[in-house]
Amino acid sequence: MKNKIDDTAINFVEVPLSKFAEEYNKNIPDGFPHATLKILQKFKEAYPTLFKDKGDWTVDKHRKKLMDWLASHHEE
Repeated sequence: MKNKIDDTAINFVEVPLSKFAEEYNKNIPDGFPHATLKILQKFKEAYPTLFKDKGDWTVDKHRKKLMDWLASHHEE
């Protein structure tokens, strides 16, 4: 049961860009573009209001919006 809690908690913990990329790519469905550090930085520049305070990432807050954004920007 502890792993279930830890897996859920990771969705709400603020993490640096590299850790977010790792978690995002690990859990992305087949057929979706993967996130690179470069593309995540572009996303962050496009949505600065999502990154107040320290500017760290959370799966819960950023994953869906990133998936939508990547669908139209993955070739950049």
